[in-house]
Amino acid sequence: MNRTKEIQRKTSAAVSKLAVMLMIMGCCIVSQQVLAQNTLTLQEAIEIAQQKSPTIKKSKLNLYGNQRSLDAQRAALKSRFSLDVTPFDYNRNRNFNDLFSQWNTNEDYNSFANFSVSQPIVATDGTVSLINQFGYRDNYSEFQDVRTKTFSNNLYLQVEQPIFTYNRTKLQLKELELNLENAQISNGIQLLSLEQNVTQSFYNFYQRQNNLEIATDEYENQKVSYDITLNKVEADLLAKEELYQAELNLASSKSTMENNEVLLNNASDDFKLLLGIDLDEDIEVLVDIDFITRKVDLAKAITHGLEHRMELRQRGMDIERSKFELIRTRALNEFKGSVALSLGVFGDNEQAPEVYEQPNLNPRVAITFNIPIWDWGENKARMDAANANLEINKVDLQVEENNIIISIRKIYRNLQNLENQISIAEQNVENAKLTYDINLERYKNGDLTSIDLNRFQSQLSEKKSALADALINYKMELLNLKVQSLYDFEKNEPVMIRNY
Repeated sequence: MNRTKEIQRKTSAAVSKLAVMLMIMGCCIVSQQVLAQNTLTLQEAIEIAQQKSPTIKKSKLNLYGNQRSLDAQRAALKSRFSLDVTPFDYNRNRNFNDLFSQWNTNEDYNSFANFSVSQPIVATDGTVSLINQFGYRDNYSEFQDVRTKTFSNNLYLQVEQPIFTYNRTKLQLKELELNLENAQISNGIQLLSLEQNVTQSFYNFYQRQNNLEIATDEYENQKVSYDITLNKVEADLLAKEELYQAELNLASSKSTMENNEVLLNNASDDFKLLLGIDLDEDIEVLVDIDFITRKVDLAKAITHGLEHRMELRQRGMDIERSKFELIRTRALNEFKGSVALSLGVFGDNEQAPEVYEQPNLNPRVAITFNIPIWDWGENKARMDAANANLEINKVDLQVEENNIIISIRKIYRNLQNLENQISIAEQNVENAKLTYDINLERYKNGDLTSIDLNRFQSQLSEKKSALADALINYKMELLNLKVQSLYDFEKNEPVMIRNY
């Protein structure tokens, strides 16, 4: 008897341990499933998209390319060192000498090297160069049967300066600086556009989640209604037609719930594609759309937008480029000139160390003018076309300013209207909930048909969805105002554009 009790005790203990282990394993599995589902806030979603979005990747590459082009141009304005070496150059030719009326064969061996240091002058668009030419020549002439072997060196300073024309070096540098600034602005605009797209997709995903929750609640309510109807029909308190209607309502609500589940899965795929994350990752979004009225100053929004909108700076850069094009067009047939100065020392000798035993100065001065005479009206026509393009860009700037003002005004009006809509929607939800609860009791008491109860249930679901939509629309309009004015009225601070 005691042995039997001992066996039962051990068995009970073993079962208890097994149960505890199963509970622990179950908790671990549930915990892993919960951890496997990634819950994202709006800010986290935006940060992920800023790192993985293909559009932003292309924008970064464009920004990098323009930065490196400007770096290359700035490097080109520094002193350039070059060395050209020709270790061997042989030439043999036979020519007729008219003076002596006979043929002559000349054979020439050369080895030479040119070393130069060239420095562009940004202020004047000129160039200063220090050049040294060192060479060895072995020459034989058949005419006098003479072979000459000499070393030579030519060291000179050279200055080249264009005059009566525009500074091409400065203009090219300014254009590259504008290209870089434009790339930075485009990158900032892409980041704001991405934030807007991610926010729209985020809230669309949330709406699908919310609609599924509402549809699920409605389905649960329909199950309660169906059970009540079934009990009443079985107790002969209602006709069977009521049960058929209750079954139809239940099936319809289940279909609506399943349809919302499909829409949620589709929205999830679109959202993950936009963020650039794994399509098989299980995600959900966490959002706080509690309604808090934001005080929006219309005059401040317009002023800040006109002062900081990046598109206006882009239109301004278009005007600057048009002016550059005017300068180039004017220079196509312009009167211009150039001055070239050089001064150096030349020496030659059969011995390399003695090349400057008898040095010779070799100065050079040259002034050249390019004087256009008649171009058949080509330059005037090109100038007219360039001026027309400049005026177009000025009109574009004015249109852009007007569009910004109008967009901000429209958003401001929408925000005012949405505040009223949200207040009404909140009251509608409260009223619809009270109405449904009252009519559910009436239905339980047999004072209402299932068709009428279903109508009140649908009304409650519609009001909940309308409230969620109004809250999301308010959030989106605040974001639109942030993009249009570059001022965040939720945080009450200017928008800082970051170039990632």
